Amino acid sequence: MRQILNLPEYNFIDRKDKDFIIAFNDAIRELRYESGDNISSGYCWGRYMIIYAKTGVKSKQVAARIYIRDSEIILRLFFSKIDKHRAYLENAPEYIKLPFSDEHGTCRHCKNEHAGVCKFRKTYTLANRLMEKCNGVVFEFRKPDLTKLPGYMSLLREFYLSGKM
Repeated sequence: MRQILNLPEYNFIDRKDKDFIIAFNDAIRELRYESGDNISSGYCWGRYMIIYAKTGVKSKQVAARIYIRDSEIILRLFFSKIDKHRAYLENAPEYIKLPFSDEHGTCRHCKNEHAGVCKFRKTYTLANRLMEKCNGVVFEFRKPDLTKLPGYMSLLREFYLSGKM
């Protein structure tokens, strides 16, 4: 990944963001998720995107994406069955809790609602508050950095390795 990020087309990425991508790439590989060192088009999420999926399985389960935008990177993590991890989240550092508890991605009950059910809605309770988030834009960690990497990896281990997902 280090060699790829040193290519001229990635010169716009800040050094600290490149360092985070390289470290995250190495850390998530230990959990058996990887990107294949591929950086693809970011479509509507940014200039580029890195997708991390489970290795060694037929059906690729995506655990994370890094959106590379002109002025920042965003770490997006993918979670289900959030209520099963409530105690962990309620005791996590604020930078971990924030994407679960802020207003970003709040479900607006759009046209995808059919008979009161939306397959894109994440519903869970956090700090005695019912949360409804749209799966299309949730769990984005803005301005990730190396000091927060241990927290992100702990969160991924909680959801993906604890046997609770």
